[in-house]
Amino acid sequence: MNTLTEVFTILRKRNRKQYALLAGCLFFSALLITCYCLMMRSPTVLNVLPVGGDSRKQVMMVFVLAVIGCGAFSLYAAGLFFREKSRETGVFLALGASRETLGRQLKRELGIIAGSACVLGMILGTPLAWLVWSIFRQTLVDTAEMRLSFDYCAYGIALVFSVFVILLLFVMLSRFLRHTNVIDVIVEAHRSEPVRGVPKRYGPLGIVLLLGGALLGYLTPGFFVKILHWYAPEWLTGLFYIPAFIGLYMILLHTVVNGWRQGQSRYKHIVTTSMMQFQGRQTVRNMLVVTVLLAGAYFSAFYIPLLATPARKGFAERTEDYSYFYRADQDIPGEAEIRQIAAEENIEIKDFVQQPSAVLGVDGMEQVERTGKMGTTYTREYRSLLVSSRFFSESAWNALTGDTLNLAPGTVTTVYTADGTPDIADNDITLVTNPVTGKTLSVACTETTLRNALLCNCRVLDDADYASITAGLSDEWREMQVFFNVKKDSYAFAKRLFNEIVDHSDDSVALCGGWDPIVRQRRIDAGKPYAFDEENAAEYGVPVIRYDERDSSTFRLNWMYMPQFRVLDQEDFLTNMAVFLLLFVFISILCFAAVAVILYTRSLTIALTNAWIYDDLRRLGAPDRYLRRVAREQISRVFLAPVITGTLLILAFVMMILIFNSGVSISAAELASMKNCLLIVAMISAAIYWFYRLTLSAVCKKLKV
Repeated sequence: MNTLTEVFTILRKRNRKQYALLAGCLFFSALLITCYCLMMRSPTVLNVLPVGGDSRKQVMMVFVLAVIGCGAFSLYAAGLFFREKSRETGVFLALGASRETLGRQLKRELGIIAGSACVLGMILGTPLAWLVWSIFRQTLVDTAEMRLSFDYCAYGIALVFSVFVILLLFVMLSRFLRHTNVIDVIVEAHRSEPVRGVPKRYGPLGIVLLLGGALLGYLTPGFFVKILHWYAPEWLTGLFYIPAFIGLYMILLHTVVNGWRQGQSRYKHIVTTSMMQFQGRQTVRNMLVVTVLLAGAYFSAFYIPLLATPARKGFAERTEDYSYFYRADQDIPGEAEIRQIAAEENIEIKDFVQQPSAVLGVDGMEQVERTGKMGTTYTREYRSLLVSSRFFSESAWNALTGDTLNLAPGTVTTVYTADGTPDIADNDITLVTNPVTGKTLSVACTETTLRNALLCNCRVLDDADYASITAGLSDEWREMQVFFNVKKDSYAFAKRLFNEIVDHSDDSVALCGGWDPIVRQRRIDAGKPYAFDEENAAEYGVPVIRYDERDSSTFRLNWMYMPQFRVLDQEDFLTNMAVFLLLFVFISILCFAAVAVILYTRSLTIALTNAWIYDDLRRLGAPDRYLRRVAREQISRVFLAPVITGTLLILAFVMMILIFNSGVSISAAELASMKNCLLIVAMISAAIYWFYRLTLSAVCKKLKV
């Protein structure tokens, strides 16, 4: 051996595990982030997720958690690498090697390891994402819309993450090389990071801060919008979650240092507590990362039951098997043609009823937004003609629903969802306008609550008032509502009828569900573009309805005149929502994988760092049974504290969302969703317990217990 490079080569071979741990952690982090970015930026996903919608925000939120977790995980692995490398560095310094020479060698090694691991992770991210998605397609649902495509600009995000992590590694290396005392460098590997003086009140106080911070962070954006009339920037509203993170840190700190056992029983675990305390800072940081990642993983996993359960329950509770409406100027098949199609499909139709409705203008309060130095604010201003709304006469309503509604002249009532929840922003209208003749009708809202999931958001007028205000309406403002049931349902019949309706609809009704003729005209009169016009759709991220894409989720979820056929909706639900569901399953799997790797690595590190204590205890006569119990208590703290905290945290957060979305109580559909969420928690908890037992066995094997 004539050169320092040759010495480093030999040392690298002897210390493969140190290099493998660092390279593996960097590789896994780059792989995870690359997969996530590819899915997040995939045209397959972006074409389905609405711009500015909650789904995109949830994907971005979990992505931020994944970046924080992977970044912290990578830096933790680098810290372990430098600690193990310190003895060799100290010996070289003691033998007279210069810091510049050692620095060049270490920088070269770190650059090769970090660069290779990150590049390999980024390269393998594409085939891994494709493989997982292909497995989903083969095992769950496979449609033309599910063909995965990538936007390779997503590599830019992964590259920024990798470069940022590598730069931080070199900053850590510079700090490592700035040690001036050789002895300090040599003993670095044995230096602990104890946490002392943690009051016992940290536990309960942390719980209060955690719950209070989560509540404060969730309610603050609504307070700004509803009370202050201010759309605060997201970074500002995010600051109100800080107490929750402080509380979470305090809970984990209390768990590591003090534990939750009181009285004499705590002395039975004094060895475990002492060892955990001397590794306190590192352990708490890792627990915090695991808790946050686990919460994000569960949040993604809960997307499926929270979306699917209410939808399927809603399908089953519909009052009619078949419901659709169409504009009066369309040549849609009538009752005779439908019965002919049914006869050809051996379907018996019963309870067939059709009734007219009208699209009229209503008044209300408009939000007028103003952008200034403090962001966007708004004021509410009255408009006598604000938006359009769909109206039925009371006799039409009674014919459709079997109700016996009898409204007084000059009154109007609104149809709510099946559980009685309002689904439109402004129910208190006072003026109805005929958009063709300009005639107006003053009305007062009644306290009568009408419930019908198929006619939600519609309004009902007295017969005489309806006849008066709709006089002179052209067919493009009139619509026909059809209800009927069947004796024995058939998917083939439902699909055929759906295709007949689409085939008989012209381009004038190829409209997105948010399209409003009154709002459109107001925008045009003001010289402003209307987002739901096809020429502006791409700019505003609005879906474009195309009849040749009738089986796509974009069409099924957004077409204004989309029929509601029970058997069709039930059978095609998974197909229509496949991209949504599989995206969040994919994200959940990635986050759970990160949690597993972090827990396993941290457990091995804690045990091996304290291996000399186990040797001392063995020399003092401690039996293997006692040593195994100590190891089990160490590993269980690493697992149980973040897992239990993260699980309970996300369950409470989801419950809070459901309660505030519903008003006060939780609907039956939401309660069923929570039961399914608990089932997911039970299954994943069982998997985590199995992984905990696997990790414990690996630790005991390393410790020779």
